[in-house]
This record gives sequence, C-alpha cells and structure tokens, in this order.
Amino acid sequence: MRHLKSGRQLSRNSAHRWALMRNLITSLLREEKIKTTDPKAKELRRWADRVISLGKQGSLHARRQVLSIVHDKIVVRKLFDTIAPRFKDRPGGYTRIIKLGIRRGDAAQMAVIELVGADNEKQAAVGGAQKRRRARRRQAAAKAEAAA
Repeated sequence: MRHLKSGRQLSRNSAHRWALMRNLITSLLREEKIKTTDPKAKELRRWADRVISLGKQGSLHARRQVLSIVHDKIVVRKLFDTIAPRFKDRPGGYTRIIKLGIRRGDAAQMAVIELVGADNEKQAAVGGAQKRRRARRRQAAAKAEAAA
C-alpha cells in the first residue's frame, strides 16, 4: 500500500528524480514556460510552487533554501527580483499546465507548464511586434501606390 507516500516516481531512482526536478525547476524559472510530459509537469508544479513561495519570503534563509535546489545564481536572482514580486498578492497557484496531446515517437502525453502571468507580458511584446509589422506593410503599400 502507498499510504502517506506523496509524489510520483517517474520510473527513476531518488537521485535521478531529484536531479530531474532541479533541472526542470531551473528551466521553468529561466524560460517561464517549458514543454514536458504530463506526469513530469504535474510533479514539477508541486516543487515550483514551493520554490516561488520561498522567493516571496525574500529572506536570506529562503534564498539559501532555494540555492540548495536551484544551483544557478542568475536564476535565483531572477526569482527573488522579478518573479516573486509578481506573485506577492497571489496566495498560491503560480503555474498553469496546458495539455498538448500525445508525442509522436512514444505516445507520451505532453504538456506545457508555464508561470501564470508570463503569457500576458510576452503577448504584449508579440502584439507590439505585430503592430510594427502591419505599419511597415501599410507604408510599403502606400509607397507602391504612390509610385504607380
């Protein structure tokens, strides 16, 4: 029986699982959006929410606890300086999992896990690029009409 045994094994021993989660957390915090299998994303959500909660505390002890999990100091600085303040009023649920369907090679269920709010900032940047492209097209069309 599996009473009081939380977490997924993911077909790995404990050291491999620990290394996998550390790498996934680091990638998620660096990129703010990663594509992985659905069971890994569900397990990563537990770890990422805990690390972001530590980032919200902002203390030296919390920073050292995060550094024991995330070994990249630049990512830890990003967590404490930009990511944690974004979630200061949010009581939890910092990540979103979007299911993508099956992977072609081995039929594994795939998912995207992202930080909530990351898409809004990136969407604004993409929207600005689209507006600039449309404006350039209009200018080119106006020049072509003037030349004709």
